[in-house]
Amino acid sequence: MDLAYIPSPSTGVINLGPIPLRGYAFCIIIGVFVAVWYGNKRWIARGGTAGTVADIAVWAVPFGLVGGRLYHVVTDYQLYFSEGQDWVDAFKIWEGGLGIWGAIALGAVGAWIGCRRRGIPLPAYADAIAPGIALAQAIGRWGNWFNQELYGKPTDLPWALKITESANREAGLYHPTFLYESLWCVGVAALVVWADRRFKLGHGRAFALYVAAYCAGRGWIEYMRVDEAHHVLGLRLNVWTAIVVFLLAVAYIVISARVRPGREEVVEPKAAAAKNAAEDGAEDGGAPVDAVEDSVEGDSAKDSAKASEEGSAKDSGEDADKGADSGAGSAAKG
Repeated sequence: MDLAYIPSPSTGVINLGPIPLRGYAFCIIIGVFVAVWYGNKRWIARGGTAGTVADIAVWAVPFGLVGGRLYHVVTDYQLYFSEGQDWVDAFKIWEGGLGIWGAIALGAVGAWIGCRRRGIPLPAYADAIAPGIALAQAIGRWGNWFNQELYGKPTDLPWALKITESANREAGLYHPTFLYESLWCVGVAALVVWADRRFKLGHGRAFALYVAAYCAGRGWIEYMRVDEAHHVLGLRLNVWTAIVVFLLAVAYIVISARVRPGREEVVEPKAAAAKNAAEDGAEDGGAPVDAVEDSVEGDSAKDSAKASEEGSAKDSGEDADKGADSGAGSAAKG
């Protein structure tokens, strides 16, 4: 008899009157809000303006959702386009099925569009939101718990996940790979924040570190899963994807550090311009003091000039008097 295990929800849907609230969608939405909120804090700390992260997320999030769904459908096409399957299910995103690789790839395209519209360098934006994305993934993985999907091999560990029987799964206790990945993502977020503060990462290197660290964990977690997947040379397709993306991310960190060391001084030109204008305004606010000093100096100069003029006039008068006296004396002698 198993005395300790993680129970699964009896249902992944909570009905609020006529509105169904699906656990999977709820986790995704909460994750997006956390990513935008934390990304905004980091962006402001880097010198950007409040609201910029949310404005760009309006482009990045829809692109990311489409990309994540496309990756899942393409790599697991048999679930939707094989005999006996309904292809319409490919659009039922609330039932689960988002590939992080496609979400990041196409989400980056959306972020690039948003950054171009705001005149912002994409690498700086990516660095700001990197740990937020990791936290969003940590939250989003709990959607798999609601759907009782993407679990690992059977186990009798105290933290085993209890799965109930259905048409597509067998009841039993399994490794909670969703929990492993969720905790790993929290660790990745902490790593990126620490490294960014310690080494002042810039030009996309904080984001690359997030990608490399996530891939390192995803590789061994993916290897534990037992859900149906395509295999290449004995390894699951997502394991190969994690290996390739990991190597690319590490290569980017090394090359970028050599080509563009340091961190961007300006991440949002408009914010920098507004800051400079504010500083100029603050300096102008000190103008009365300067004006008083100038006025004092001006008054002193005027007084000096006036005294000089009076002195010159006096000297001229004395010279004239002397000349007149001299003339009178001469006339008397004559």
